[in-house]
Amino acid sequence: MQTRSLGKTDLAIVPVVFGGNVFGWTADEARSFELLDAFVDRGFNAVDTADVYSTWLPGHQGGESETIIGKWLARSRNGSGKRDKVVLLTKVGMEMKSGGKGLSRKYILEEVEQSLKRLQTDYIDLYQSHTDDQSVPLEETLEAYAQLIDAGKVRYIGASNYKGARLAEAIDLAERKKLPAYQTLQPEYNLHDRQDYEQDLAPVAAKYGLGVIPYFSLASGFLTGKYQSLEDAKGKKRESRVQKYFDERGMKILKALKQVSTETGAEQAAVSLAWLLAQPTITAPIASATSTQQMEALFAAVELKLTAQQVALLTDASAY
Repeated sequence: MQTRSLGKTDLAIVPVVFGGNVFGWTADEARSFELLDAFVDRGFNAVDTADVYSTWLPGHQGGESETIIGKWLARSRNGSGKRDKVVLLTKVGMEMKSGGKGLSRKYILEEVEQSLKRLQTDYIDLYQSHTDDQSVPLEETLEAYAQLIDAGKVRYIGASNYKGARLAEAIDLAERKKLPAYQTLQPEYNLHDRQDYEQDLAPVAAKYGLGVIPYFSLASGFLTGKYQSLEDAKGKKRESRVQKYFDERGMKILKALKQVSTETGAEQAAVSLAWLLAQPTITAPIASATSTQQMEALFAAVELKLTAQQVALLTDASAY
């Protein structure tokens, strides 16, 4: 199966990343184990999570997703072993229920230990700044990462939810100061949410050769065809998230997706992910699933090759 490199690293991944935000949220521990097993057994290898998942649920403190992944890794060690088959991505910086947040040296060095403990691993393949923290000098944050890389606890670093100028500033600073540089970018990007990434971040990603792993690749399920109208989303867990997509442009996108889906015989989710994979700066979209059936669309996306005309149809339908 084809792989792509995550930026200027030796991390080769099959180009769909499993989004671990569902672990402990819409997928309980047993289902999460089932999904992770299915993902890796099919030859896929990149799993993304964050310390903050899933603080949005009542009673959750954060770390629930990492804890489930850690239990899965520990369980697999008693069998065939999975850690060496997995590229593990997690994040730091967003506010935990404890109130801890940010990218200060002290907080990063403390929080990475908690993530390592929950994940039951000695190292994190890609440790990402979950959001920019302008209260902390960029140099301080990068120095903390340098310490973790030197200690072997982190292999590479990435950034998420940064503005283009700030991201470029951080990378340029790293080069000047001989510090670790961000190798990847995790932005919000999909057929509907295009403008911010394409205008502000894509030029930076291209200039520095960043590996780009967009989140909300399926627009919270909107692009899967699961919801054909706002009424379909009523009462669903993601209702508040998908409301914004049901505008005139959103309906044009759904129409184009349906056409390409019919032409290719692929599910709309696979078509949406394949469109992302056809974009020049994208390494691998992040997508979640809560059933092995849903995962088939993730698997299919890697093999689905859209024609130039199909890519153009989707791009034109989603023009902003």
